[in-house]
Amino acid sequence: MESDTSRLSTTALARKLNIPAQQLFATLRDYGWIERAGESWLLTPKGEFEGGQYQQSRRYGRYIVWPESLDHHPLLAAIESNQRINAASMCRYYPLLHARQINRALAELGLQHHSIIGWELTERGRALGGLQEESDNSGAFYVTWPHEIVDNPVIHRELTRQSDQGQRVADSADPEPDLFAGGAGAETGVGIDGHKLGSPLEVRVCNWLYLAQLAHAYQRALPTEELVYADFYVPEGNVYIDCWDTGIPARALAGKLHKQELYRILKLRHIEINAADADRLDEVLGRGLLAFGIRC
Repeated sequence: MESDTSRLSTTALARKLNIPAQQLFATLRDYGWIERAGESWLLTPKGEFEGGQYQQSRRYGRYIVWPESLDHHPLLAAIESNQRINAASMCRYYPLLHARQINRALAELGLQHHSIIGWELTERGRALGGLQEESDNSGAFYVTWPHEIVDNPVIHRELTRQSDQGQRVADSADPEPDLFAGGAGAETGVGIDGHKLGSPLEVRVCNWLYLAQLAHAYQRALPTEELVYADFYVPEGNVYIDCWDTGIPARALAGKLHKQELYRILKLRHIEINAADADRLDEVLGRGLLAFGIRC
């Protein structure tokens, strides 16, 4: 039997295999060796058969360790560490995000920018290993990245924040940083642009508008003598946007209905976002704004 000192955490095993830690976590999950349970990773019977065990640390709690010899396992040895990925394939690591959201997040970080011919690489993106590619079918530009991009701490932090999975702040010496964790790291009332928002739905809408590079105001007064506020206002196209969360108190509901009537009387452009729309903002907001001549 191997001693604890000859066992490696998943992160340490990834370093030994010379692959990104997130790639190894995802691969072990796909193989059925580990599974997600809340904010933790658990061993499956298959993982235990392959030699996985739990190790307890006073500082880091319980985490999974593997036999050091596992680096010779044929399944793990077959992982392509030099494979390049694009925004679509990064969805494997951020399943709550769409490729468009990932592309916009990478653009917000200054790694690429959107033009009439597609996504174009910036100097900053090139420094992180990005390569400019062109589609053989459409001629559209896109960017590919080294697999290690998913382990970049800044990119990982921003993408987990976008996918509403708050990342635990982990010490760099943590033997098992939980790269897929949810939890207390997310500021659910603050948008990426710094707006302090009233609900998770408003956070999603604010972030969507910001990443679509649309200037917008929060709590903007309608053009009436009576002080009535829209949740958001997009100056381009003069569009007001309101969020309808579930369980609205009666008084707030009455105010919302009154505001709807004002939109009708004044013939103002407006879009309503319901709680059920939270996971399909590209469709609801994208199409709604396009109807008013705003492409994003």
